[in-house]
Amino acid sequence: MPIHYPNGKPYQAKAQTAPAAVEYGGRGMTLEQALNQSNDYYLQTHQAVVYKKPTPIQIVKVDYPQRSQAVIKEAYFKTPSTTDYNGVYRGYYLDFEAKETKNKTSFPLKNFHPHQIRHFADCLGQSGVCFVVMRFVTLKRLFVYPASDLIDDWQAAQTTGRKSITLTKIKADGFELQPKLQPPIPYLHGVDWLIQTKVGISHE
Repeated sequence: MPIHYPNGKPYQAKAQTAPAAVEYGGRGMTLEQALNQSNDYYLQTHQAVVYKKPTPIQIVKVDYPQRSQAVIKEAYFKTPSTTDYNGVYRGYYLDFEAKETKNKTSFPLKNFHPHQIRHFADCLGQSGVCFVVMRFVTLKRLFVYPASDLIDDWQAAQTTGRKSITLTKIKADGFELQPKLQPPIPYLHGVDWLIQTKVGISHE
């Protein structure tokens, strides 16, 4: 099924190697799989309701080989996706992105896009709890990094030209997570820290 970008250009998937799996509680999972399983755990234990956002697609051509069967023949990505996950926890709106890098000393800002930065700023302006789950693949370290700091880093890079956030800064301004058996990524510990230290910080 051909899929197109909003400008009409055909989408072609790039050849990629499988995402590197990381051990969470002795089981190999990708970052997305571990977060999805964590969200399932939080839902089942009535701690939070968080889901991965679907990629918005507009269907433009459908064939019906049978009356009870529809086959999508052509579709377009409607708009750029914002962030990966959103939901609610203790009455707070959560909105976050999941990113990873093989770098050992810094996290590349190229992993983020201008529309994601704007989205974070808009959500922070409504007192949302916004952050990035950052994974350093080689170091096997995970952090919750506040969106407010990411926005500051992004804005500073426009003048300094800096292309990454140092691990030293992430350790100082973020919250390091310790993977567990259940949930594999206990990011709500980082959210509790954010609520205590960062809620109320917004960017106009």
